[in-house]
Amino acid sequence: MRYIILDTETTGLNPRTGDRLVEFAGLEMVGRKLTGRSLHLYVHPERDIPEEASRIHGITLDQLEGKPTFAGVAAEISDFIRGAALIIHNAPFDMGFLDMEFTRLGLPSAREQVGEVIDTLAMAKDQFPGKRNNLDALCDRFEVDRSNRVFHGALIDCELLGEVYLAMTRGQESLLMDIEPLSSERGGPSMRLADGPRPRVQAASAEELAAHEGYLDELDKAMKGPCLWRQTPPEAA
Repeated sequence: MRYIILDTETTGLNPRTGDRLVEFAGLEMVGRKLTGRSLHLYVHPERDIPEEASRIHGITLDQLEGKPTFAGVAAEISDFIRGAALIIHNAPFDMGFLDMEFTRLGLPSAREQVGEVIDTLAMAKDQFPGKRNNLDALCDRFEVDRSNRVFHGALIDCELLGEVYLAMTRGQESLLMDIEPLSSERGGPSMRLADGPRPRVQAASAEELAAHEGYLDELDKAMKGPCLWRQTPPEAA
């Protein structure tokens, strides 16, 4: 599975009232390892950036002079995220802005272009109900170094989120079965299911049982006597 750890910065909180994207960052991960492939873009919003937004992410309109608008980077972003599973902290926020930017150009929304969208904020609320679950709090909880995070920049937030996501999902890659040297009547190692839900046992239907008996009848004819499955086992010594 190909994952993109994704973050954006914007001019404000609501894409439906005119706020726009100003920064996009994504890191590619395959098999729980970063591949080294990334995409980091600054985007001119074609509008002002309120001072309160600049205080959060450190981006001013002057810094974006000469940067492309979203129309100039839409194809590059689309190529990067297409078909991937996205890992985003507070996914509805970022996806809302990406959907808006694509659809205002008459293009398929971001949700239509990608596979699964994994919201690490929702995951954190499930794992740690009643606690602070913003990215800073999760970094502290999982001992992820965030000393270089002065502003909420998209690229550094992706790097931190990647470490947090791996810490939150550690153990999900464990095997369903494990082998332990448990004692048995014959003294050898035995296999048991790892802790977790017991497997569901599906009983054979009447039609399946009849088909099985017909198959054993054919074996009896070929063997000219009871086949192995119909022989009485010898008494245990």
